[in-house]
Formats: sequence, C-alpha cells, structure tokens
Amino acid sequence: MRPPLAPQDIDRIIEMAWEDRTPFEAIELQFGFPEKEVIALLRKHLKARSFRLWRRRTNGRATKHQALSRLKRGRFKSTRQKAIAGNKVSKR
Repeated sequence: MRPPLAPQDIDRIIEMAWEDRTPFEAIELQFGFPEKEVIALLRKHLKARSFRLWRRRTNGRATKHQALSRLKRGRFKSTRQKAIAGNKVSKR
C-alpha cells in the first residue's frame, strides 16, 4: 500500500493528467503512478462530470502515450509561444 500523497502532489498529478501533451509515462516516472492508478486517482478526486469529460477527451489520444506519440524526442513548442506568453522567465 502506498503512503498517502500530499495535497499538492495530488493536485500536480491531476494537472499533469489534464495536460494534453503530458504522457502517462511522465506521471509514472515522477510519481510512480501507472496509468491505471492515475485514472483511479482522478475518479476519486474529480467530480463525476469532470472525470467523464477528461476520460472522453483523453481516450485514445496518442499524445498521452509515449509509444503512440509522434514526438519521439524533445517536446512540441510553438514558434509563437515566447511572444504570446509574456512570461519573463521564458525570455531568458
């Protein structure tokens, strides 16, 4: 049995699961939660409607699985991202 997660870790796992380009493998590498456990965590901590929306959106999505993803190395970054973000950290 796993030790209980801190609330900020649960929030981060949910956030990573909602991100379209974050694969389940990245969540497993960082937190040790395989896909099935991430789904169980989301089912437990999200409202039923929010979980159904997430599940419908991510079901079969290639970017949520590294093996199916077209991006083998690195990550996708829009050429306009820096100009749009306005984030001072991204301009360094």
